[in-house]
Amino acid sequence: MTSLPKKLDGLDIPVVIRRSPKARRISLKIDFYNHTAILILPRHASETEGLKFAAQQRQWIAAQIQNLPELIPFADGAIIPIRGEDHRIIHRGKGHGIVRSTDKSLSVFGQPEHLASRLKDWLKRQAREDINPLVIAKSTKLGKRAGRISIRDQKTRWGSCSANGNLSFNWRLILAPPFVLDYVVSHEVAHLAEHNHSKAFWRHVCELTEFRRDGQEWLRQKGKTLCRYG
Repeated sequence: MTSLPKKLDGLDIPVVIRRSPKARRISLKIDFYNHTAILILPRHASETEGLKFAAQQRQWIAAQIQNLPELIPFADGAIIPIRGEDHRIIHRGKGHGIVRSTDKSLSVFGQPEHLASRLKDWLKRQAREDINPLVIAKSTKLGKRAGRISIRDQKTRWGSCSANGNLSFNWRLILAPPFVLDYVVSHEVAHLAEHNHSKAFWRHVCELTEFRRDGQEWLRQKGKTLCRYG
């Protein structure tokens, strides 16, 4: 359960309170998408106790938020990566909601108030166009059959594989270099054979991609920067 954001004295950053039945203690984490602090309360803790704990962590919260990369909304003139290459967003005005990618630029047609949602929808389609054939090729190589493929706006995962073989991928992977996407797809397809992270699982990953190490390292160092766009 999530409550409305609170403001702490001396901290110009909203704190969102979430109650978790699985939590054993009061804790804080940072929402990289919204540049807010999230206060997690276990079942037995009161909101007053939680806010007192958060107040004691004011400096830590401020430092974490300050170190986050600047948010870059989808707007005319903004520069965003697509498949690892920078593109400038250009609003073209009249049109029927078309998005065109040409020579390191993204031309978005239509009303300006729809630019962000229109571009996000286009990026999701681009992600699907890249991901679907990779899943088919890699699952065929593995001798497994993938279920439904979903492109989502996941907050904490790049991909997932359900017990019934359905695969989900974060649309923001289309912003990363292609070898990163190749690694993540290989990782999730490997789960069709092994629903764990055993040695056998990692052998499958390495059979499906040559980018295991490079993909992991890129996501470790730069993955969070993808959260700044949109």
